[in-house]
Amino acid sequence: MMLKLAAPLLLVAGLATPALAQSTTRPPTMLIHGNYCGPGNNAPLPPIDALDAACARHDACTPDGGLPTKACNLRLQREAALVSRDPHQPDELRSLAGLISVGASMMMADRGASAAPAVAPAPTATPVSHDVASPETQRWSPAPVEAPSVPADEDGDESD
Repeated sequence: MMLKLAAPLLLVAGLATPALAQSTTRPPTMLIHGNYCGPGNNAPLPPIDALDAACARHDACTPDGGLPTKACNLRLQREAALVSRDPHQPDELRSLAGLISVGASMMMADRGASAAPAVAPAPTATPVSHDVASPETQRWSPAPVEAPSVPADEDGDESD
């Protein structure tokens, strides 16, 4: 009886062993295009086209396990937008590039890298009060809207 149960168990363990041996520590990829567009990448494979190359540059400026900088996301947004407007690219690639450009504009970015300005603003020589609006602002009013004219009837007055 034990031998009958052991044989199927050994068979299942034997089939599962190659799959376990192939596992890596590399996170799974969920690519939407080429070797670099989407979460993860297939490095060291080369990019397959201009859009994939833009995604590869984005991956290169994104730290492992971290968020890219805002500048890194803006670069992907610009480069993907250029591909989307390139008439030499296939329509399907242009559409996908437009989607990736919009997606890059909404990606989270590392706030620490862009939170502090590179150069502190120069102090103003005279203090400015923000409590009272300037005279120009106080006197501003929208342009008057003229009432639509009512056409006169046949006898010249406005009554029916």
